[in-house]
Amino acid sequence: MLETLLPIALFVFSTSITPGPNNLMMMSSGLNFGVGRSMPHFLGICLGYPAMIIAIGLGLGALFSQYPILHEVVRWVGIAYLLYLAWIIANTREVGSAEGKKPFTFLQAVAFQWVNPKGWIMAVGALAAFTTPDGAMLMEAGRIALAFILIGGPCIVVWLMFGVGLKQLFKEPRYLRFFNITMGVLLAASVITMIR
Repeated sequence: MLETLLPIALFVFSTSITPGPNNLMMMSSGLNFGVGRSMPHFLGICLGYPAMIIAIGLGLGALFSQYPILHEVVRWVGIAYLLYLAWIIANTREVGSAEGKKPFTFLQAVAFQWVNPKGWIMAVGALAAFTTPDGAMLMEAGRIALAFILIGGPCIVVWLMFGVGLKQLFKEPRYLRFFNITMGVLLAASVITMIR
C-alpha cells in the first residue's frame, strides 16, 4: 500500500503546487478579496476536483472516448471561459473590484473544474498511472481523490496566502494593475497548449 501511496502523494503535490488556472485564480482572489471571501472558491476547488476524478474514474472518460465530440465541446468551452476569466483579471484596477466585487462562488468553482485543461490532464494522468484494469475503480479513484483533498488543498492555500500577502505590496494602483495584467496574460497563456 505504501508503495502506491507515496507516488500518488508526490504526483498530487507536484501537480497541485505548480501554476495553473486554479492556482492563478486563487492567488488573484486572495489579493482582490482576501481569505474569507475566497473560501467558497477554495472549497469548490478542493471538493469539486476530487468529485471530477471519481466521475472520470467511474466512466466519464470512457464516454468521452466513445464520443470524442463531447470532449471537444468541453475543451472549447474551457478555452473560451479561461480567456474570459483572463480578461476579467487583467482588467481589474482596484483591490476588491474584480467581477463587480464578487469572487467565485462554491458552485462556480466546482463547475470550473470541468473546463480546466490542467485539471483534465492531471485527472486522466493520475487515473492512468495509479489505477489497475482489474482493480476496484471506485476505491482506487477514491484514494486519488482523497490525496487531492489532503495534499492539494494545502497547496492551493499557499497560492491563496501568497495573493493575500501581495495585498500590502499592491496598494499602489499601478503595481496592482501590472500584477492583474500579468495574471490575466498567464491565465490566457495556459490556453495555448489546448489549441491545436
